[in-house]
Amino acid sequence: MRKDEIRSRVLTILSTIAPEADLSRLKPDVPFRDQLDVDSMDMLNFVIAIDQELHVAIPETEYAKVATLNACVDHVSAMLASRG
Repeated sequence: MRKDEIRSRVLTILSTIAPEADLSRLKPDVPFRDQLDVDSMDMLNFVIAIDQELHVAIPETEYAKVATLNACVDHVSAMLASRG
């Protein structure tokens, strides 16, 4: 899966987690929690949705690696690539 496809899917997931957010204004290198009205449960739901939608399980120790849009896309891309 290409990074632009991953990015699109991540944004779709975010739109369900934070439906009131204007994702077109999302800064790709600023943490979601600093830009969106999300709490820890929302972030947990985000990680669960990534697992369900992209089939990438992100352990709790790696949550910081998906805290921004660019980091999330890079991390998910690397995890998918490591599967071969």
